Amino acid sequence: MEAVQSDIVRIGQLELRFLVGEAGATVFEFTVPSRARVPAPHHHREADELLYGLEGTLTVIVDGQKREIRAGDAIFIPRGAVHHHENLHDDTAKVLASMTPGTIGRRYFEEIAEVVNVPGKPDLAKAGEIMLRHGLIPA
Repeated sequence: MEAVQSDIVRIGQLELRFLVGEAGATVFEFTVPSRARVPAPHHHREADELLYGLEGTLTVIVDGQKREIRAGDAIFIPRGAVHHHENLHDDTAKVLASMTPGTIGRRYFEEIAEVVNVPGKPDLAKAGEIMLRHGLIPA
């Protein structure tokens, strides 16, 4: 299925293609180019996250434990667990991400994109406020 432009949110070099955006779940393909800037470590107040590797290798750190997620690998990140994603490899990484319930939806990512996709340095205080309002707690 080809992505429709309106399904995609870009945050810096990151690309999110939304597949489901309901109160029960938010599901999206998360594409991370090699060594792209990624969100700071954080935890979710009300949502669990499941990542399933589609291509490349995404390094995922959960509560200090590092895991490499490749095609066919999965990891569950329970609410409250501090986590961070990064691509330390030469190839682009892509995972299928699912958050349940869908309390962290597309609107969160659109708001963060508005702060990050600006010339110069992003307003980190504003990004922090958006995170907190949507239930993401910086670590």
